Amino acid sequence: MKSWLVIVAVGLFAVLGYYCSGGQNAAEPGYLNLHDSVQYVGMQTCMQCHSGIHADFVETGMGKSFDKATRQKSAGDFSKAHTVYDPELDLYYSPQFVNDSLHITEFRLSGNDTIHKRTQPIQYIVGSGQHTNSHLFLSAGYLFQAPLTYYTQKGIWDLPPGYEKGASSRFNRQIGLECMSCHNAYPGFVQGSENKYFKVPNGIDCERCHGPGSIHVREKQAGNIVDTSKYIDYTIVNPGKLPVDLQFDLCQRCHLQGNAVLAEGKSFYDFKPGMKLSDVMEVYLPRYSNDENQFIMASHADRLKKSACFKVMAERHADDKGLRPYKNALTCVTCHNPHVSVKKTGPETFNNTCKSCHSSAKKPECSEQLAIRKEKADNCVSCHMPVSGSVDIPHVTVHDHYIRKRPEVMKEVSDRGTFKALSCINNPSPSTASRTKAFVQQFEKFDPENRLLLDSALALSRQLKNAPEAHFALLVHLYFARGEFAEVTTLVNKRGVQTLLNEVLTRKNWSNDDAWTAYRIGESYVQQGQAAAALPFLQLANTLAPYHFDFSNKLGTAFIAAGRMAEAEALFLKLTQSTPDFAAGWNNLGYLQALKGNLQQAEQNYRKALLLNPDYGQAIVNLSGLFMMQGRKTEALTLVNRYLKRFPNDETMKNILKRIQA
Repeated sequence: MKSWLVIVAVGLFAVLGYYCSGGQNAAEPGYLNLHDSVQYVGMQTCMQCHSGIHADFVETGMGKSFDKATRQKSAGDFSKAHTVYDPELDLYYSPQFVNDSLHITEFRLSGNDTIHKRTQPIQYIVGSGQHTNSHLFLSAGYLFQAPLTYYTQKGIWDLPPGYEKGASSRFNRQIGLECMSCHNAYPGFVQGSENKYFKVPNGIDCERCHGPGSIHVREKQAGNIVDTSKYIDYTIVNPGKLPVDLQFDLCQRCHLQGNAVLAEGKSFYDFKPGMKLSDVMEVYLPRYSNDENQFIMASHADRLKKSACFKVMAERHADDKGLRPYKNALTCVTCHNPHVSVKKTGPETFNNTCKSCHSSAKKPECSEQLAIRKEKADNCVSCHMPVSGSVDIPHVTVHDHYIRKRPEVMKEVSDRGTFKALSCINNPSPSTASRTKAFVQQFEKFDPENRLLLDSALALSRQLKNAPEAHFALLVHLYFARGEFAEVTTLVNKRGVQTLLNEVLTRKNWSNDDAWTAYRIGESYVQQGQAAAALPFLQLANTLAPYHFDFSNKLGTAFIAAGRMAEAEALFLKLTQSTPDFAAGWNNLGYLQALKGNLQQAEQNYRKALLLNPDYGQAIVNLSGLFMMQGRKTEALTLVNRYLKRFPNDETMKNILKRIQA
């Protein structure tokens, strides 16, 4: 035994030496695989030693979180034709397998005639099938969500969450790094894009919860084994041995869905198990007057933290230094073994957690009437964590993790009451800058009708004006969101155009932060009719984020406004080749070709744009104008009248109709 301990000590000393040489403070003991130089090795490597755990894990919700769109992966019902109608957009959707390939078809009817049809091959299914299957597709490496989801619990097809009540983005919802970094293993993301990938893994893997494994593999292959029943193996994170707060941070990384504000210089790649979540991001949730019995789907951590059970145990065992601190507290893994499917976990597992405290004379097992206890089979969870609906995802139910004596069962609702506050869930004392950004993001991403959010951001920003250079990008973002474009350009003039272009806005990073700031400045000039001043900033945005198709499109339209047609045409030719499902690119290329007299090619490109988006107003304006140039008045009338049937109050189109009829 003594010689074995010597081997372990020598092995760990070697690893610590390696770790320190990478720049980590040697006086700070901790997990060695948190260092940036440690590599991910992949689940296939892990399963060579942990095959039993792997076999169980791949059957869990996390293990089935993401995969290719095969018949085996899909939980959907294809036994008959299914059609979902979106009354707001007047579009129908239907799923079908063609041989082994999944497709989703979008179409529109006029009487018995199909006047629009688009069929989109689907490459991936996201969701384990316990609650939903949603559907993703790649277009030239860009990842998007399709407008159809299968809701497993009710066995129905419907629009995806967030597509309701006219909010549908059809095939244009971009799946960026924030989404993918929770619903899947870490992907290969193309820097300078919002949603382009060179590698898409198939499902959450071991290293999302245990951290990168290259040191661990190397040490085990070298024979450096740690008796983990007595000690912590610091070459890899075992979440069960983390302090309670860090263990909770690990689960909160994905089970605390909300408004994530990244720390300066951080990305959604940067959090690793064993780290403090607030060092990478602060997660905000809006609070409403009806929140007591309403919650979003992925709010398990937030709801549990509200529970008296959690609060008492957290206070009682805050300084627990045991090998497995969670065993004396109440955390996610107290009840959930991440390696075992919840479907295979019997109710006694959860009830025993309750009874570990509520079984003594001081805390009786249950005070409910005996008849009700018998009816519920003494199932604590069924009464105290009832199955409820969520406010953000229709047709699903989940156990409310807010443990209470007599909670109400929540149905699917949309009215959360009056907005009260925006709360940072994983940091009680966020900075003013973080809070300001949270309000702006809440407005842009989640609640664009609530301009009070921007008023709150503006009030907070007054505390930042003593250091405007440090918060330049944030202030630009705030004023841009408020539509106060002159305020943006005033900030630019104070800082200096050339200073910004050559010295300040120079970073390329995963979030495209400087590219977004350059874009917002450029668009602010455009909105004030200053196209020449806009161009350098729009060019900079395109240079920093060359795969961001919205930036490229905006630069191309600025070239047109400046009369630089050859540069605009070259850009739109490149854009349509690299991003073939981007309707604006085809429309703008068609416009340039029409100017050159290439009317046949222009018509083809306008039609490509309308195939991608049948309600693309500018493409309809352009195509109807082309028809009139060619004396095709009937076709122009048909096109414009169809649009006005959908949007009868569109003044631009009504004026075009008058000109056609004149």
